[in-house]
Amino acid sequence: MGDNMFFNCGDLVTRKSYNNDVIFKIDDIIDDNAILIGLNVRLCADATLDDLQLYEAKEDEEVLDDDDYIRKIEDFVNLERSEYFYLPGRILHLDGDEDNLKRCLKFYKEGKVNAFGLYVKEEDMPNVIMKHLNEIKPDILVITGHDAYYKKRGNKEELQSYKNTNNFVRAVQEARKYEKAHDKLIIIAGACQSNYEALLKAGANFASSPKRVNIHALDPAIIALAVSLTDKSKDINLLSVLEKTKHGTSGLGGIITKGTMYVGYPR
Repeated sequence: MGDNMFFNCGDLVTRKSYNNDVIFKIDDIIDDNAILIGLNVRLCADATLDDLQLYEAKEDEEVLDDDDYIRKIEDFVNLERSEYFYLPGRILHLDGDEDNLKRCLKFYKEGKVNAFGLYVKEEDMPNVIMKHLNEIKPDILVITGHDAYYKKRGNKEELQSYKNTNNFVRAVQEARKYEKAHDKLIIIAGACQSNYEALLKAGANFASSPKRVNIHALDPAIIALAVSLTDKSKDINLLSVLEKTKHGTSGLGGIITKGTMYVGYPR
């Protein structure tokens, strides 16, 4: 990790060439270039130092917008508590971003679901996923981190055009060796601009990104929470859930999937 006289690792910055549209955190500095990861989106990028501008939040501005997402939990939790009891589906969440993992785990805790989170670099996910599946035995698997589509590397169908889609694809394929049935292990995979079609073909139930747009850090968790809190006998309300994510069906899509929650009686 490095720094220079103007910028340091961990600084919040924007890119002048992109009209300062996304807030990034500097992950590393190599010579005159910075490696960037999105603060609220699951995007990785690089930029020359002279293209960066320090981001300074206004006094009354929340840099993280998690509260808006936490309020959405109420849309999923509408359970009759007087007579029935509920066993939501168990979630295993693998994340290539340690800070975003903590945010997602807080989100799951607010939703009162059983979730296990692991910080795993994207390139390591295919190698460790089977071990963690055998240990946790989840109903729902989230595979996410950071990604990016690079037009200069090739067209959007080619995995070589993406930063981490191939790592996510291989992780999904490994997970499907553990459980082939889409209704027994629900997989949510991808990050910003990921190859949506490749992830679905690999075996994901839900994936990003149909229009190769950015997704919010908590978007995969929204899908996971909805599946966890939906009755096993019912399909999740696919369009309704997707529309609760940052860019709706441009950012995430998937197949009609049943929930994972058991309902019992009496309480």
